[in-house]
Amino acid sequence: MQALYQREMEGTAVPALLHEFHQHRLGATVEDVEYADADVDLFDDLVRGATARAEEIDAAVSARLASGWTLARLDKPMKAILRAGTYELLARADVPVGTVISEYIDVAHAFYERREAGFVNGLLDGVAKAVRG
Repeated sequence: MQALYQREMEGTAVPALLHEFHQHRLGATVEDVEYADADVDLFDDLVRGATARAEEIDAAVSARLASGWTLARLDKPMKAILRAGTYELLARADVPVGTVISEYIDVAHAFYERREAGFVNGLLDGVAKAVRG
């Protein structure tokens, strides 16, 4: 999610973004923020895949927004959460739906209040039903 957020903010090319995270963030402490170790292959797949399938992902998210809402109205951290979660639901059949939704609800709780976490839950549940049946 952090890498997708950074890409949205700065437009960093995917190879440079992956290099930065591999060398300076994953498992490191940066400005008093401790980054957890990560499954590098999964991390790379999420960043590359969510970027490569951005149009499809944004369409899936947009289709589940309330009437009058657009993706542009969502703040960048929320977009990153929804894009990463939607990519996993679309492309990572090896990860159970409940796990995907639960993980991204947990991420939402780190940035938002209960209401927004509920929004993530509902939206990703809608995507899951559409793409996984």
